[in-house]
Amino acid sequence: MGEGSTDTPQGVGHGGGKEISHVPVLLKEAIDFLNVRRGGTYIDATVGLGGHSYEIAKRLGAPGHLIGLDKDPAALERAKSVLRRSSLVVGQSDWPTVELRHGSFADLANDQRPATIDGLLADIGVSSLQLSDAARGFSFQADGPLDMRMDSHSERTAEQVVNHLDERELADVIYEFGEERRSRRIARAIVRSRPIRSTAHLADVISAAARSMKHERIHPATRTFQALRIFVNRELDDLKALLEAAPRILKPGGRVVVISFHSLEDRIVKDAFREGAIQYKHFRVLTKKPLTASEEEQDRNPRARSAKLRAAERI
Repeated sequence: MGEGSTDTPQGVGHGGGKEISHVPVLLKEAIDFLNVRRGGTYIDATVGLGGHSYEIAKRLGAPGHLIGLDKDPAALERAKSVLRRSSLVVGQSDWPTVELRHGSFADLANDQRPATIDGLLADIGVSSLQLSDAARGFSFQADGPLDMRMDSHSERTAEQVVNHLDERELADVIYEFGEERRSRRIARAIVRSRPIRSTAHLADVISAAARSMKHERIHPATRTFQALRIFVNRELDDLKALLEAAPRILKPGGRVVVISFHSLEDRIVKDAFREGAIQYKHFRVLTKKPLTASEEEQDRNPRARSAKLRAAERI
């Protein structure tokens, strides 16, 4: 689920009122580029709380098939409830077959038969649901355990990474996945402060080692927390696997839409689309430059400021 989602009432609700519990970033733009065909087969690779899936399902209608998945079992259960209630309001007679699965979107993409999918959407990152739950350990805004797993069944936690990687490996992780120039200084401070068990303790150690520069508006721990989350969840590997699978599973004319939230992800998407268009001739790039959120949307949801959308069509 993308980190730009915000918990805002939208759609159908408890007892027949409003329901979809959040509005994802760049929702209209993503759905427009996906160009949903009635009766088609679509994958929402990061179903999250069901916002994108709801909009896709409405357009698919009863002949359609929507496959949604998420690494996070809690988000998946919530999306299942949202979509079930939405089908009752919209009308089950014109609601597509919805299949929700727990797992990596890379695994799902590789499970599909060739040329069977009309569209593929991925909203990359961490959701507001995950960030707001201190027990998940994604944020330093509230103290919690150093977990950071999107899938609670995964073995590797942030605590294991922070306390067991050697100093050089830890510095490399922080530099590669957080693009943090002070990675060696931060890694040294972390190793000297072990054991570190909580998000607040880790944030304090980083803040003492790398104080905010005058021109920076972000907390000094932001990039390190990002790096640990990406490393723990193997996010970039999953994204690369999804982009490799997309040309194989999409039908001619099928589209892939990706919303990313930092330069590492966006660079991977841009390079994959460009290579697919120029070298392999299986993509037509629909976004010469990435789409970004409007000022109005950024005011409404500050996380939208870093969102970038890219889209391509299978040819």
